[in-house]
Amino acid sequence: MKRAGFTLAALLLAASWGRAALAQSESGQNDANNPLTPKITFNIHDYYVPKLTDVPDEDANQLLFRGLIPHKTFGRGQLLRFTLPLVTTPTASGHATAFGDLTLMDIIPFKSGKMELGVGPLLVAPIAGKHVTGSGKWQAGAVGLLIAPQKWGLIGSLLTYQHSFAGDDDRPETSLMTFQPLLIYNLPKGFYMRSTGTWTFDLEKAGDYIPLGLGVGKVWQVGKTTINGFVEPQYSVWTNGAGTPQWQIFVGLNFQFALAAK
Repeated sequence: MKRAGFTLAALLLAASWGRAALAQSESGQNDANNPLTPKITFNIHDYYVPKLTDVPDEDANQLLFRGLIPHKTFGRGQLLRFTLPLVTTPTASGHATAFGDLTLMDIIPFKSGKMELGVGPLLVAPIAGKHVTGSGKWQAGAVGLLIAPQKWGLIGSLLTYQHSFAGDDDRPETSLMTFQPLLIYNLPKGFYMRSTGTWTFDLEKAGDYIPLGLGVGKVWQVGKTTINGFVEPQYSVWTNGAGTPQWQIFVGLNFQFALAAK
């Protein structure tokens, strides 16, 4: 199953891209790619890693099920975002595949001039199906987003920090920071170029890497649903620690559903 996630995501993307004749969108790329767009969203994302640092002849995969649910709590509009990974990782006896830990973020969006910002808490629940696919630790932290929409696309970033506070006493403490630069350049007929590699810094042990990506995507409209498919190869220009990706392929399919009028 070590390539199952990548194959599934690639097939979904190819099938959906083939439907581009359906009500192609020549605008709306910014809303489709903006993580602060207040629409119910479901994403299928996949990171296939053909080559790992200092782990010869092994690969890995993460199939991510992600969602965004707008809600209003204490009189303030918020965005609840969840990520549940299906992880395939090399082991001494081959590969192990199981669900990983669940990550929850509750983002409060606001505007400052033409800038869009979002901040909120982050919680990681250790629900992994196998020892090697999760941390075994409850973790808490924070998330911050900065998005600057442009006529030609988007510039932005997403920053997260999380640290363990409870869980299996036999598992090591966790402390992780990620930084994701976001660059979207819109093209005609709903196409766009993208670069969204997530920089990862393990503050407890060696496990850091900085990937740079360059990919292409397409946005189109099917009824009231916005569909966004993309593929983005990413190469790590710096790594620190065995098992980090030397390069990876990021494939995704996003669905945004319009909120009902009140």
